[in-house]
Amino acid sequence: MNYLIGEYECKLDTKGRMVVPAALKRQLPDVEREGLVVNRGFEKNLVIYTRAEWNKILKQLSRLNQFQPKNRDFVRKFMSGATELALDAAGRVLLPKSLLEYAEVASDVVLACNLEKIEVWSKAQYDQQLGALSEEDFSDLAEQVMGGFDLEGGLDG
Repeated sequence: MNYLIGEYECKLDTKGRMVVPAALKRQLPDVEREGLVVNRGFEKNLVIYTRAEWNKILKQLSRLNQFQPKNRDFVRKFMSGATELALDAAGRVLLPKSLLEYAEVASDVVLACNLEKIEVWSKAQYDQQLGALSEEDFSDLAEQVMGGFDLEGGLDG
């Protein structure tokens, strides 16, 4: 899978449908055949996965020991709300009302590509999330998170 890039502002119609931007759709060549999966994010947002990425997550979840309550709880909570999305003839996807309510999404939406997934945010929540970290704090965070990596992406020895 190629990593997705870009940030796209979109509008939802009254039924909760959103046109997938053409620039994003070009990065998802199999989307019309395989579809997408949307689920709750961890920060009052939604996350859209390609079917291939979703299947990788399911494979990881299937390896968890289901005899441990914390594993069952995590899988149950993580899977709740997961919904398949299909593009209609107009290139739109219908986002489930329950998920839109969870993420407090009204009509203005930001699609923020995050490696192999797409985060779906209400515009107001996204602006607040980005604004919560000052440029200086971001610089410090970058040093903490990325400072130990060499140019090939591994940890320095």
